[in-house]
Amino acid sequence: MSTDYYSILGVSPSASAEEIKKAYRKLAMKLHPDRNPGDKEAEDKFKEATEAYEVLGDLEKRKIYDRYGVEGLRSSGYNGPGNPEDIFSSFGDIFGDLFGFGAGMGQGRKRGQVPGADLRYDLSISFMDAVHGVEKNIEITKRDTCWTCDGSGLRPGFSPETCATCHGRGQVIRAQGLFRLSTTCPHCHGEGEVIKEPCQDCGGAGLVNKKKKVALKIPAGVDTGARMRLRGEGEGGRKGGPAGDLYVILYVESHEFFKRDTNDILLDFPLSFAQAALGDTVEVPTINGDTKLNIPKGTQPGQTFTLKGEGVVSLRNHGKGNMIVTARVEVPRSLTKRQKELLREFDTLEQEKNEGRETGFFKKLFQASS
Repeated sequence: MSTDYYSILGVSPSASAEEIKKAYRKLAMKLHPDRNPGDKEAEDKFKEATEAYEVLGDLEKRKIYDRYGVEGLRSSGYNGPGNPEDIFSSFGDIFGDLFGFGAGMGQGRKRGQVPGADLRYDLSISFMDAVHGVEKNIEITKRDTCWTCDGSGLRPGFSPETCATCHGRGQVIRAQGLFRLSTTCPHCHGEGEVIKEPCQDCGGAGLVNKKKKVALKIPAGVDTGARMRLRGEGEGGRKGGPAGDLYVILYVESHEFFKRDTNDILLDFPLSFAQAALGDTVEVPTINGDTKLNIPKGTQPGQTFTLKGEGVVSLRNHGKGNMIVTARVEVPRSLTKRQKELLREFDTLEQEKNEGRETGFFKKLFQASS
Protein backbone atom coordinates (compact mmCIF):
# COMPACT_ATOMS: atom_id res chain seq x y z
CA MET A 1 0.00 0.00 0.00
CA SER A 2 1.00 3.63 -0.44
CA THR A 3 2.45 5.11 2.73
CA ASP A 4 1.61 8.77 2.08
CA TYR A 5 -1.43 8.89 4.31
CA TYR A 6 -2.05 12.58 3.70
CA SER A 7 -2.14 12.07 -0.06
CA ILE A 8 -4.44 9.07 0.32
CA LEU A 9 -6.97 11.22 2.17
CA GLY A 10 -6.32 14.25 -0.02
CA VAL A 11 -5.40 16.59 2.85
CA SER A 12 -2.32 18.62 3.72
CA PRO A 13 0.03 17.69 6.59
CA SER A 14 -1.33 20.71 8.49
CA ALA A 15 -4.96 19.54 8.22
CA SER A 16 -7.02 19.64 11.40
CA ALA A 17 -8.58 16.55 12.95
CA GLU A 18 -11.99 17.64 11.68
CA GLU A 19 -10.67 18.10 8.13
CA ILE A 20 -9.14 14.62 8.22
CA LYS A 21 -12.38 13.13 9.45
CA LYS A 22 -14.42 14.87 6.74
CA ALA A 23 -11.97 13.71 4.06
CA TYR A 24 -12.22 10.12 5.22
CA ARG A 25 -16.01 10.31 5.41
CA LYS A 26 -16.13 11.45 1.80
CA LEU A 27 -13.85 8.64 0.63
CA ALA A 28 -15.67 6.02 2.69
CA MET A 29 -18.99 6.97 1.15
CA LYS A 30 -17.46 6.67 -2.31
CA LEU A 31 -15.32 3.53 -1.89
CA HIS A 32 -17.19 1.36 0.62
CA PRO A 33 -17.59 -2.21 -0.78
CA ASP A 34 -21.33 -2.14 -0.10
CA ARG A 35 -21.53 0.60 -2.71
CA ASN A 36 -19.04 -1.03 -5.05
CA PRO A 37 -19.83 -4.76 -5.00
CA GLY A 38 -17.20 -6.82 -6.82
CA ASP A 39 -14.89 -3.82 -7.41
CA LYS A 40 -11.48 -4.99 -6.12
CA GLU A 41 -9.82 -1.64 -6.86
CA ALA A 42 -12.40 0.27 -4.80
CA GLU A 43 -11.99 -2.26 -1.98
CA ASP A 44 -8.20 -1.80 -1.91
CA LYS A 45 -8.54 1.98 -1.91
CA PHE A 46 -11.06 1.73 0.89
CA LYS A 47 -8.53 -0.27 2.94
CA GLU A 48 -5.87 2.36 2.26
CA ALA A 49 -8.17 5.19 3.29
CA THR A 50 -9.17 3.36 6.43
CA GLU A 51 -5.56 2.73 7.47
CA ALA A 52 -4.69 6.36 6.71
CA TYR A 53 -7.54 7.60 8.87
CA GLU A 54 -6.71 5.23 11.69
CA VAL A 55 -3.21 6.72 11.81
CA LEU A 56 -3.95 10.39 11.17
CA GLY A 57 -7.10 10.34 13.27
CA ASP A 58 -5.13 9.20 16.32
CA LEU A 59 -3.04 11.98 17.88
CA GLU A 60 -0.22 9.70 19.13
CA LYS A 61 0.00 7.66 15.92
CA ARG A 62 0.02 10.84 13.84
CA LYS A 63 2.89 12.29 15.86
CA ILE A 64 4.95 9.13 15.33
CA TYR A 65 4.09 9.05 11.63
CA ASP A 66 4.93 12.74 11.11
CA ARG A 67 8.31 12.30 12.81
CA TYR A 68 9.43 8.80 11.83
CA GLY A 69 7.12 7.75 8.99
CA VAL A 70 5.63 4.29 8.54
CA GLU A 71 8.74 2.56 9.85
CA GLY A 72 8.42 4.46 13.08
CA LEU A 73 4.83 3.23 13.39
CA ARG A 74 5.93 -0.34 12.78
CA SER A 75 8.64 -0.01 15.39
CA SER A 76 6.08 1.25 17.89
CA GLY A 77 4.07 -1.95 17.37
CA TYR A 78 1.48 -0.73 14.90
CA ASN A 79 0.93 -3.15 12.02
CA GLY A 80 -2.02 -1.55 10.24
CA PRO A 81 -5.70 -2.07 10.97
CA GLY A 82 -5.62 -5.70 9.81
CA ASN A 83 -8.72 -6.82 11.72
CA PRO A 84 -11.87 -5.16 10.38
CA GLU A 85 -13.31 -5.24 13.90
CA ASP A 86 -10.57 -2.81 14.93
CA ILE A 87 -11.57 -0.52 12.07
CA PHE A 88 -15.21 -0.39 12.99
CA SER A 89 -14.63 -0.18 16.72
CA SER A 90 -12.41 2.85 16.12
CA PHE A 91 -14.62 4.57 13.56
CA GLY A 92 -18.10 3.49 14.53
CA ASP A 93 -19.28 7.10 14.62
CA ILE A 94 -18.62 7.46 10.90
CA PHE A 95 -19.83 4.03 9.81
CA GLY A 96 -22.86 4.31 12.04
CA ASP A 97 -23.90 7.43 10.15
CA LEU A 98 -23.10 5.99 6.72
CA PHE A 99 -24.12 2.35 6.93
CA GLY A 100 -26.23 1.95 10.06
CA PHE A 101 -23.76 0.05 12.23
CA GLY A 102 -24.57 2.21 15.24
CA ALA A 103 -22.69 5.11 16.76
CA GLY A 104 -19.80 4.30 19.05
CA MET A 105 -19.67 0.67 17.91
CA GLY A 106 -17.52 -1.46 20.17
CA GLN A 107 -17.96 0.96 23.03
CA GLY A 108 -21.06 -0.71 24.41
CA ARG A 109 -24.64 0.45 24.64
CA LYS A 110 -25.43 3.34 26.90
CA ARG A 111 -27.60 2.07 29.66
CA GLY A 112 -29.82 4.11 31.93
CA GLN A 113 -33.41 5.03 32.46
CA VAL A 114 -35.96 3.26 30.29
CA PRO A 115 -39.15 5.28 29.64
CA GLY A 116 -42.45 3.46 29.69
CA ALA A 117 -44.35 2.78 26.47
CA ASP A 118 -47.34 4.88 25.43
CA LEU A 119 -50.74 3.17 25.52
CA ARG A 120 -53.93 3.56 23.48
CA TYR A 121 -57.53 3.22 24.64
CA ASP A 122 -60.52 3.42 22.25
CA LEU A 123 -63.65 4.90 23.82
CA SER A 124 -67.14 5.21 22.35
CA ILE A 125 -69.38 8.00 23.62
CA SER A 126 -72.91 9.09 22.74
CA PHE A 127 -73.70 11.92 20.34
CA MET A 128 -75.02 14.11 23.15
CA ASP A 129 -71.98 13.45 25.37
CA ALA A 130 -69.78 14.56 22.49
CA VAL A 131 -71.58 17.86 21.89
CA HIS A 132 -72.05 18.74 25.55
CA GLY A 133 -68.93 17.20 27.14
CA VAL A 134 -68.90 14.54 29.82
CA GLU A 135 -66.81 13.07 32.60
CA LYS A 136 -66.01 9.37 32.32
CA ASN A 137 -64.12 6.82 34.37
CA ILE A 138 -62.34 4.10 32.44
CA GLU A 139 -60.45 1.08 33.72
CA ILE A 140 -57.22 0.07 32.02
CA THR A 141 -54.86 -2.85 32.51
CA LYS A 142 -51.25 -1.90 32.05
CA ARG A 143 -47.74 -2.86 33.03
CA ASP A 144 -46.66 -0.53 35.79
CA THR A 145 -43.33 -0.01 37.52
CA CYS A 146 -42.71 -2.73 40.10
CA TRP A 147 -42.86 -1.14 43.51
CA THR A 148 -40.57 -3.81 45.06
CA CYS A 149 -37.53 -3.25 42.82
CA ASP A 150 -38.53 0.22 41.55
CA GLY A 151 -38.27 -1.01 37.99
CA SER A 152 -34.71 -2.37 38.18
CA GLY A 153 -35.80 -6.01 37.91
CA LEU A 154 -33.34 -6.91 40.68
CA ARG A 155 -34.02 -8.66 43.90
CA PRO A 156 -33.48 -6.08 46.66
CA GLY A 157 -29.88 -6.17 47.89
CA PHE A 158 -28.41 -7.63 44.68
CA SER A 159 -26.66 -6.10 41.67
CA PRO A 160 -26.61 -7.03 37.98
CA GLU A 161 -23.66 -8.91 36.48
CA THR A 162 -21.74 -8.07 33.32
CA CYS A 163 -22.94 -10.11 30.35
CA ALA A 164 -20.41 -12.87 29.56
CA THR A 165 -21.43 -12.95 25.90
CA CYS A 166 -20.82 -9.31 24.95
CA HIS A 167 -18.64 -8.39 27.95
CA GLY A 168 -20.87 -5.47 28.83
CA ARG A 169 -20.93 -3.89 25.38
CA GLY A 170 -24.51 -4.84 24.60
CA GLN A 171 -23.47 -5.84 21.09
CA VAL A 172 -21.79 -8.81 19.46
CA ILE A 173 -19.80 -8.71 16.26
CA ARG A 174 -20.11 -11.31 13.51
CA ALA A 175 -17.84 -11.71 10.52
CA GLN A 176 -19.20 -11.12 7.02
CA GLY A 177 -16.42 -11.34 4.50
CA LEU A 178 -13.95 -8.51 4.97
CA PHE A 179 -16.19 -6.73 7.44
CA ARG A 180 -17.80 -7.51 10.73
CA LEU A 181 -21.26 -6.34 11.62
CA SER A 182 -22.53 -5.45 15.05
CA THR A 183 -25.84 -6.81 16.31
CA THR A 184 -27.68 -6.64 19.62
CA CYS A 185 -26.45 -9.23 22.06
CA PRO A 186 -29.01 -12.09 22.15
CA HIS A 187 -28.14 -12.96 25.74
CA CYS A 188 -28.61 -9.60 27.46
CA HIS A 189 -30.74 -8.00 24.70
CA GLY A 190 -28.40 -5.04 24.44
CA GLU A 191 -28.36 -4.24 28.15
CA GLY A 192 -24.74 -5.29 28.70
CA GLU A 193 -25.84 -6.77 32.02
CA VAL A 194 -27.75 -9.82 33.15
CA ILE A 195 -29.85 -10.31 36.23
CA LYS A 196 -28.91 -13.44 38.15
CA GLU A 197 -31.14 -12.63 41.13
CA PRO A 198 -34.44 -11.31 39.72
CA CYS A 199 -37.11 -9.55 41.73
CA GLN A 200 -39.63 -12.09 42.97
CA ASP A 201 -42.61 -9.82 42.27
CA CYS A 202 -41.88 -8.92 38.65
CA GLY A 203 -39.61 -11.82 37.68
CA GLY A 204 -36.87 -9.42 36.58
CA ALA A 205 -39.03 -7.51 34.11
CA GLY A 206 -39.21 -4.41 36.29
CA LEU A 207 -42.93 -4.17 35.48
CA VAL A 208 -46.06 -5.77 36.91
CA ASN A 209 -49.61 -5.97 35.54
CA LYS A 210 -51.96 -3.55 37.22
CA LYS A 211 -55.56 -2.40 36.82
CA LYS A 212 -56.23 1.26 37.28
CA LYS A 213 -59.22 3.56 37.00
CA VAL A 214 -58.57 6.78 35.13
CA ALA A 215 -60.86 9.83 35.20
CA LEU A 216 -61.50 11.58 31.89
CA LYS A 217 -62.93 15.04 31.41
CA ILE A 218 -64.10 15.09 27.80
CA PRO A 219 -64.69 18.66 26.57
CA ALA A 220 -67.79 19.74 24.66
CA GLY A 221 -67.41 19.70 20.89
CA VAL A 222 -65.28 16.59 20.38
CA ASP A 223 -65.90 14.40 17.35
CA THR A 224 -64.88 10.98 16.11
CA GLY A 225 -61.09 10.70 15.91
CA ALA A 226 -60.43 13.23 18.68
CA ARG A 227 -57.43 12.23 20.78
CA MET A 228 -56.91 12.91 24.46
CA ARG A 229 -53.42 12.62 25.97
CA LEU A 230 -53.04 11.76 29.63
CA ARG A 231 -49.45 12.24 30.66
CA GLY A 232 -47.89 9.58 32.85
CA GLU A 233 -50.84 7.19 32.57
CA GLY A 234 -49.12 4.82 30.14
CA GLU A 235 -46.84 1.91 30.86
CA GLY A 236 -44.49 2.38 33.80
CA GLY A 237 -40.81 3.16 33.32
CA ARG A 238 -37.88 0.98 34.31
CA LYS A 239 -34.64 1.83 36.05
CA GLY A 240 -36.05 5.17 37.15
CA GLY A 241 -37.43 6.07 33.74
CA PRO A 242 -40.64 8.10 33.41
CA ALA A 243 -43.99 6.50 32.69
CA GLY A 244 -45.41 6.70 29.18
CA ASP A 245 -48.61 8.49 28.21
CA LEU A 246 -52.14 7.20 27.64
CA TYR A 247 -53.88 8.23 24.42
CA VAL A 248 -57.66 7.97 24.44
CA ILE A 249 -59.17 7.87 20.95
CA LEU A 250 -62.84 8.90 20.84
CA TYR A 251 -65.57 7.45 18.65
CA VAL A 252 -68.94 9.24 18.60
CA GLU A 253 -72.08 7.18 18.14
CA SER A 254 -74.68 8.29 15.60
CA HIS A 255 -77.94 9.97 16.67
CA GLU A 256 -81.45 8.97 15.71
CA PHE A 257 -82.35 12.43 14.36
CA PHE A 258 -79.34 14.73 14.39
CA LYS A 259 -76.35 14.77 12.08
CA ARG A 260 -73.25 16.85 12.40
CA ASP A 261 -71.31 18.93 9.88
CA THR A 262 -68.24 20.32 11.70
CA ASN A 263 -69.94 22.57 14.29
CA ASP A 264 -73.38 22.69 12.65
CA ILE A 265 -76.24 20.36 13.54
CA LEU A 266 -78.43 19.10 10.70
CA LEU A 267 -82.06 18.03 11.14
CA ASP A 268 -84.65 16.80 8.65
CA PHE A 269 -88.04 17.95 9.97
CA PRO A 270 -91.29 16.45 8.63
CA LEU A 271 -94.13 18.80 7.59
CA SER A 272 -97.57 17.97 6.33
CA PHE A 273 -98.75 19.32 3.01
CA ALA A 274 -101.12 21.68 4.84
CA GLN A 275 -98.36 23.00 7.14
CA ALA A 276 -96.08 23.68 4.19
CA ALA A 277 -98.84 25.36 2.18
CA LEU A 278 -100.53 27.35 4.93
CA GLY A 279 -97.56 27.96 7.24
CA ASP A 280 -97.33 27.02 10.89
CA THR A 281 -95.40 27.43 14.12
CA VAL A 282 -93.81 24.15 15.14
CA GLU A 283 -91.58 22.88 17.92
CA VAL A 284 -88.34 21.36 16.73
CA PRO A 285 -85.81 19.49 18.88
CA THR A 286 -82.30 20.88 19.24
CA ILE A 287 -79.27 19.63 21.16
CA ASN A 288 -80.27 22.12 23.87
CA GLY A 289 -83.96 21.25 24.04
CA ASP A 290 -87.10 22.08 22.03
CA THR A 291 -87.51 25.47 20.40
CA LYS A 292 -90.19 27.13 18.24
CA LEU A 293 -89.73 27.57 14.52
CA ASN A 294 -91.98 29.61 12.23
CA ILE A 295 -92.80 27.85 8.97
CA PRO A 296 -93.88 30.42 6.37
CA LYS A 297 -96.75 29.62 4.02
CA GLY A 298 -95.70 28.17 0.72
CA THR A 299 -92.68 26.38 2.17
CA GLN A 300 -91.17 24.10 -0.45
CA PRO A 301 -89.74 20.59 0.08
CA GLY A 302 -86.02 20.81 0.88
CA GLN A 303 -86.22 24.43 2.03
CA THR A 304 -83.87 25.11 4.94
CA PHE A 305 -84.12 27.23 8.05
CA THR A 306 -81.19 28.31 10.22
CA LEU A 307 -81.32 28.47 14.00
CA LYS A 308 -78.38 30.63 15.05
CA GLY A 309 -76.19 29.38 17.89
CA GLU A 310 -77.96 26.04 18.22
CA GLY A 311 -74.93 24.09 17.02
CA VAL A 312 -71.85 22.62 18.68
CA VAL A 313 -69.23 24.53 20.66
CA SER A 314 -65.97 24.96 18.73
CA LEU A 315 -62.93 23.47 20.45
CA ARG A 316 -60.76 26.19 18.95
CA ASN A 317 -62.51 29.48 19.58
CA HIS A 318 -65.41 28.44 21.85
CA GLY A 319 -67.93 29.87 19.40
CA LYS A 320 -71.03 27.92 18.44
CA GLY A 321 -72.26 26.55 15.16
CA ASN A 322 -75.84 26.73 13.89
CA MET A 323 -78.66 24.28 13.43
CA ILE A 324 -79.88 23.75 9.87
CA VAL A 325 -83.47 22.49 9.65
CA THR A 326 -84.55 21.04 6.30
CA ALA A 327 -88.27 20.83 5.51
CA ARG A 328 -89.37 17.35 4.43
CA VAL A 329 -92.94 17.63 3.14
CA GLU A 330 -94.66 14.31 3.67
CA VAL A 331 -97.08 12.87 1.13
CA PRO A 332 -99.69 10.66 2.81
CA ARG A 333 -99.60 7.03 1.70
CA SER A 334 -103.31 6.37 2.31
CA LEU A 335 -106.31 8.72 2.23
CA THR A 336 -109.87 8.52 3.42
CA LYS A 337 -112.72 8.99 0.99
CA ARG A 338 -113.36 12.48 2.29
CA GLN A 339 -109.67 13.43 1.98
CA LYS A 340 -109.67 12.26 -1.62
CA GLU A 341 -112.77 14.34 -2.39
CA LEU A 342 -111.18 17.43 -0.85
CA LEU A 343 -107.93 16.96 -2.77
CA ARG A 344 -109.78 16.51 -6.06
CA GLU A 345 -111.77 19.66 -5.32
CA PHE A 346 -108.51 21.46 -4.51
CA ASP A 347 -106.96 20.26 -7.75
CA THR A 348 -110.00 21.43 -9.75
CA LEU A 349 -109.79 24.86 -8.16
CA GLU A 350 -106.06 25.05 -8.95
CA GLN A 351 -106.75 24.22 -12.61
CA GLU A 352 -109.48 26.85 -12.84
CA LYS A 353 -107.15 29.34 -11.18
CA ASN A 354 -104.42 28.74 -13.74
CA GLU A 355 -106.72 28.20 -16.74
CA GLY A 356 -105.39 29.88 -19.85
CA ARG A 357 -101.92 30.45 -18.49
CA GLU A 358 -99.13 28.06 -17.87
CA THR A 359 -96.79 28.88 -15.07
CA GLY A 360 -93.47 27.71 -13.75
CA PHE A 361 -92.03 24.61 -15.35
CA PHE A 362 -94.87 24.10 -17.84
CA LYS A 363 -94.73 27.69 -19.08
CA LYS A 364 -91.00 27.35 -19.81
CA LEU A 365 -91.59 23.98 -21.42
CA PHE A 366 -94.34 25.34 -23.77
CA GLN A 367 -92.20 28.36 -24.65
CA ALA A 368 -89.25 26.16 -25.53
CA SER A 369 -91.36 23.89 -27.78
CA SER A 370 -93.12 26.71 -29.64
